[in-house]
Amino acid sequence: MNEQRYRPQLSQASASLTHEVTAIDERGRRSMLHIPAERPLTVYVDKRELVTLMTLGGAPEALTLGYLRNQRLVRSIEDIVSIQVDWSVDAVAVVTRNGIAGIEERTAKKVVTTGCGQGSVFGGLMDEVDQIQLPPEARLTQSVVYRIVETIRTQQSVYKQAGSVHGCALFSNTGELLYFVEDVGRHNAVDAIAGLMWLDGMRGEDKVFYTTGRLTSEMVIKGAQMGIPFLLSRSGTTQMGHMVAEKVGMSLLARCTGRHFLLLSGEERLVFEPEFLDALEAERQRHYA
Repeated sequence: MNEQRYRPQLSQASASLTHEVTAIDERGRRSMLHIPAERPLTVYVDKRELVTLMTLGGAPEALTLGYLRNQRLVRSIEDIVSIQVDWSVDAVAVVTRNGIAGIEERTAKKVVTTGCGQGSVFGGLMDEVDQIQLPPEARLTQSVVYRIVETIRTQQSVYKQAGSVHGCALFSNTGELLYFVEDVGRHNAVDAIAGLMWLDGMRGEDKVFYTTGRLTSEMVIKGAQMGIPFLLSRSGTTQMGHMVAEKVGMSLLARCTGRHFLLLSGEERLVFEPEFLDALEAERQRHYA
């Protein structure tokens, strides 16, 4: 990372990530229950209302920046002067250096995507898929896949306290956790990580992206736009997600739990280690012997 790189002016808005409610169980017993917060965040770009995102609110500045990046509305972080979040009015004001050319036409067509929270992408985004090229030389070992899955399993999270949220994480290709973000929709979490990567000047060609949600076309496109060749999930994929992954040459690993995973595309990038798996199985049998 280059600490001298340009960073726009950012607020440091904070919000409670959980909310306490009273719950009554099947026997009429009352208890206090933590549930995830959910709040609207209306994005204004140069005083023009763009979109309202439903979010947990954990990283609103990064979410806004990543949203603008992944929608291809802003091509360079230097084009952003400031991002200021004000939770008293549930809004974020973005000031750009020279405006966004043709913003009305570029945002006229929206596609509502699948999944919790119903993300949306602007229609022209699909037209840029053919221009994406992921690094063919990128490799990921089987042992690192297991390291990533174990790291997520033990990660402290809002999900463990309150449930009902999705988490996304960025790892190095050696399994080091770089970012972890949770939100009410996986599309928000991936946008927030995209924003953090942009702020830190981090490239994606030697990175691995993990999501707790399904590998939909939106998730694959955003991961590819970030230049990331590996996308992992504890869940499955959709037909279009799989199609886009094969189109851009992304390695999709689904149903990643414990020692199990399903490699659905990009087989040439994954380095299988049968001896490592055999050693794990031998250790397991000794433990239960």
